[in-house]
Amino acid sequence: MQHHKLPIACPSCSGSLHVSQLTCPSCSTQVSGNYPLPVLLRLPADEQSFILQFFLSGGSLKEMASQTGVSYPTMRNRVDDLIEKIKQLTPTE
Repeated sequence: MQHHKLPIACPSCSGSLHVSQLTCPSCSTQVSGNYPLPVLLRLPADEQSFILQFFLSGGSLKEMASQTGVSYPTMRNRVDDLIEKIKQLTPTE
């Protein structure tokens, strides 16, 4: 079974995409609307994986640095960059 990657940007203009339909695979019920993607789903797959890895390591950058073979400062910089990116994707209220 082939899994398609969820597109996060419009292939024509690079704008943000919204979900317009969800389907239940069990009963085929469909829900239609115009729903924005959650912030974490708007990140590229590698950044989503990084966040999951961070969570599964108990939030330990030291542990992640050890597992990936990079220095702690490099790991810290990556987290800081990701925090800034998520702030930009998060609407201000």
